[in-house]
Amino acid sequence: MKKKDLNKKIVLGILFIFPLLVYLFFASGKNNFAKLPVLTENISEIKPLDTLITFKDKITILGYWGGSLEEKQAEALNLNEKIYKRFYEFEDFQFVFMVNEAFEDEVESLKKSLKEGVGTDLSKWNFVSVTKESMQAHFQSLKTPFTLDQSGSTPYVFIIDKDGNLRGRNDDEKEGTLYGFDARSVAQINKKMIDDVKVILAEYRLALKIYNASREK
Repeated sequence: MKKKDLNKKIVLGILFIFPLLVYLFFASGKNNFAKLPVLTENISEIKPLDTLITFKDKITILGYWGGSLEEKQAEALNLNEKIYKRFYEFEDFQFVFMVNEAFEDEVESLKKSLKEGVGTDLSKWNFVSVTKESMQAHFQSLKTPFTLDQSGSTPYVFIIDKDGNLRGRNDDEKEGTLYGFDARSVAQINKKMIDDVKVILAEYRLALKIYNASREK
């Protein structure tokens, strides 16, 4: 075998194996998942709510903020600092928050507070204005043990995969099944949510690498 051909095979081997090692590294955290489990399949799409925003082919952090957004600033800042800034450069990553149409005028004020200081690119922060009834109906499609409060809001946010499925943990050491993450808790975001977002991103990156490698053969 020629040295040039051998070197080429070594390089191709590294390019194929390295993403797998990265994925295994992410998946070897406390959650110990080869893949982040699907907890609820085929949650309701957003399109029926008259918007161009979709879950299809996107990894989505989904939230429901039914009341005044002024009361959600602490949660928004936690998610922006710990999750959004870390992952927003991934092309297929997005934030989607359903907001009560009665508080739609507060969206720009919230965005302004998120931009202050570092001027964060908020192009992947999406706000969908809906009625309280529509928000409740969509939330129920997640089939979680959580409930929305009287204003149609919850502090919990959820990971939705590219097929519109709810992802989470089914053997969390404290909660058993972990459907969502409390955005008020920096500790939970740091210890669990960051890890789980890494796992699902690595899962899709690995699938893409394997697909591309199979086409090159």
